[in-house]
Amino acid sequence: MPRPRRSTDRMSDLEALQSALGHRFRDAGLLSLALTHPSVAHEEGGGQNHNQRLEFLGDAVIQLAITSELFHRFPALGEGALTQARAQLVNRTSLATQARRLNLGGQVILSRGEESSGGRSRSSTLADAFEAIIGAVYVDAGFETARQTLLNLLAEGGSAMAELPNLENPKGDLQEFLQAGSPEAPRYELLETEGPDHNRTFRCAVLHGGVELARGEGRSKKAAESHAAFLALQRLKAASSSVSSKP
Repeated sequence: MPRPRRSTDRMSDLEALQSALGHRFRDAGLLSLALTHPSVAHEEGGGQNHNQRLEFLGDAVIQLAITSELFHRFPALGEGALTQARAQLVNRTSLATQARRLNLGGQVILSRGEESSGGRSRSSTLADAFEAIIGAVYVDAGFETARQTLLNLLAEGGSAMAELPNLENPKGDLQEFLQAGSPEAPRYELLETEGPDHNRTFRCAVLHGGVELARGEGRSKKAAESHAAFLALQRLKAASSSVSSKP
């Protein structure tokens, strides 16, 4: 059975998290609230505040920050390409990845039941906590600070927006890249769907030669496949560039 965390451990974790965020909260209670999962309120009979309101706010802040950044950075991209680029940069998978990089799984406050069922590693829990933290930064210091905090975190996590490939046809681009070395076409596999009919998330993998290249998600099967192709192309080009640069 894990040792109960002492308040000094908790304070040290929150200090480290603020350093990683690059933002020191004037109201430290906002950061604690952002890390409090709704299961805590359910376990305690509804009397405990939790992070869903901050998550709701953070989602809007993230969408606006990324939309604005893409709009100004890539004036030649049309609405469809901008929408796809935004979805690729801030989908639930990428937000959960950012959360793992910040070790939010080790700091989120869960009910006993949620913790025992693997809540600390659940992608939805981590993505929600990340959104809630960005919402908390917004409440604590305003939009510009929240925007800059988000962009810095994305850049540190390898999601900088210095350049983007052709977003209009990532599946076609991937097939063309792969066929330079093999006649075999990439294959797409639907892994799972999640959510109600009106708000469903699809997750797909792209494979080549029996090897999974990447996984993507989107609001349709087609969008999930495009996202997977986009990520696979990024990784393959990065690997190719790394190999070619070696003496």
